[in-house]
Parts: sequence; C-alpha cells; structure tokens
Amino acid sequence: MIRAHVFIEGRVHGIGFRYWVRKNAQGLGLTGWVRNLADGRVEAVFEGAKKDVEDMIKKCKRGPMLAGVKHIDINWEEATGEFEGFGILPTAET
Repeated sequence: MIRAHVFIEGRVHGIGFRYWVRKNAQGLGLTGWVRNLADGRVEAVFEGAKKDVEDMIKKCKRGPMLAGVKHIDINWEEATGEFEGFGILPTAET
C-alpha cells in the first residue's frame, strides 16, 4: 500500500473534475479524498496498491474531456489506512 498526495494545475475547476476523480478512484479501489483549492488547483490524496495509485495519477494527467491539465505535483508518502472510502471535501483556502 502507498499514498500519493497530488496537486493538479490547469483547467480543473468548474468542469466536474472532482467528481471524475472520485469515480475513477473508486473504480480502482482507492481510498482518500479530492478537493478544489482557492488558487485554482485540485488537491487529492490516493491510497491503495502502488499500481492502482500510479494508474490514477496517469488518468489525472489527462483528466476528463473538458480538462486542461498543465502540471501535477506528486508527494509519495506511507499509507496510513485512515480512509474508509473516497470522498469529495469542501474547497480549501491556500
């Protein structure tokens, strides 16, 4: 098990990006969360098998049809197992 804490930059607000992330993360059996940031980025935490987390990051680099992902910062961390599912959190100030 592994955790990736990611920050996604580009055209990622107002296009259903968070809902797309949740659907894809759940499909891969990942746990964690996703939220918009006030500065226009999307932040997410993915926990699960390394291959599944890597697959999710690859998906995020493309995003849904209306997205325009420019850059992703990835911080690899140890999984904690603290999440029961995958959720969408309220927008956070940056």
